[in-house]
Amino acid sequence: MSKVWQYYLIKAFSRMICWLPYSWLLAIGKLLGLVFHRIAQKQRKRAIAQISERLNLPEKEARAVIRRLFIHVGQTFLEIMYTPVLDRNNLERFIAIENRHYLEEVLSTEKGAVILAAHFGNWEWLGATLALTGVPLSSVIKPQPNEQHTRILNEFRQHTGMQIFNRGTSELLGISRALKQGRFVGFVADQDAGRAGLFVDFLGKMASTPLGPATFARKFNVPVIPVFIVRRPEGGHRVVVQEPFYCEKTGNEEADLYRATQQMVKITENMIRQYPDHWLWFIKRWNTKYDEKAGETA
Repeated sequence: MSKVWQYYLIKAFSRMICWLPYSWLLAIGKLLGLVFHRIAQKQRKRAIAQISERLNLPEKEARAVIRRLFIHVGQTFLEIMYTPVLDRNNLERFIAIENRHYLEEVLSTEKGAVILAAHFGNWEWLGATLALTGVPLSSVIKPQPNEQHTRILNEFRQHTGMQIFNRGTSELLGISRALKQGRFVGFVADQDAGRAGLFVDFLGKMASTPLGPATFARKFNVPVIPVFIVRRPEGGHRVVVQEPFYCEKTGNEEADLYRATQQMVKITENMIRQYPDHWLWFIKRWNTKYDEKAGETA
C-alpha cells in the first residue's frame, strides 16, 4: 500500500511550521523533545548506558546530559521542517560560520575536498549552511526506512543547493565525479559500519568505522575538512570549521587508511567530549562486535 500520503502530510506540517517565529519553534521543539524523552524508553536507556560507560559519568549527570540531548533532538526536528525558510539572505540570522577561511583556502584550489561530519547537533542545517554560502556540496545519505521521509528530506537538501547521492546506488561513481569536478563531498561517518568497516578505538571501545572518507581523500589527494555545528544557548547555531589535513600516501595503503580514519575518529571524539549533549548517544555505534584475538568482527 502506497504511503505517498505521508509525504503530503509532512509537507503540510512543514509549511505550517514555516509560519512560526523561530523562538516559538525552539520552545515547541523543547516540549517535543521532553515528550520524546519520556516515551522513547529504549533509546533513553541505551543513551544513558552508553554515555555512562564511554564518558565515565555518574548516573545523575548522564541522565541530565541525555535529557538535554532529547530536547536538542526535538528542536532539530522542527528546524529541519523549517529548512524551506532558509536562504542566502537570512542565513546569518540563524547560523554563524567560524574559521570560514579554511573553506576559502581549499575552494581556491578548485580540487575538491572531503567534509567530515557526524550525527552531531543539527547536521542537516550544517549541510544547508555550507551549500547556501557557496560551497559546492555533494553528500552521501542513507535512505530512511520510509521512502516518503527520504523524499522530503532530499527536497529540503536540494532546496539549499546540495547534490545528493543515495547510499546503495551508484554513489561511488557519483562521488568520484564530484571530486574530479572540484566539489566538496560530505560524509556523516560516525555510524557502525558493520563487517565492511575498519575497527578503531572510539571513546575507549573498538568500533567498526566507515572507510569512505579516508579512501576518497587518499585516492584523489584532496584534504579532509572537519566541520561541526554547535547549538548556541541563545538560539541558532555556530558552524565550526577545523583545519584541513591530508591522508598520507606512504605506499602502504592499509596503514595510510587506518591512520587517517583514526585521526577523523579522534576529531569527532573531541567534539563529543566538549559537547556531550550534541551527539546521538542512542545510535548503536558499537553494534558490530570486535574479536580482540582475530582483530576483526566476531
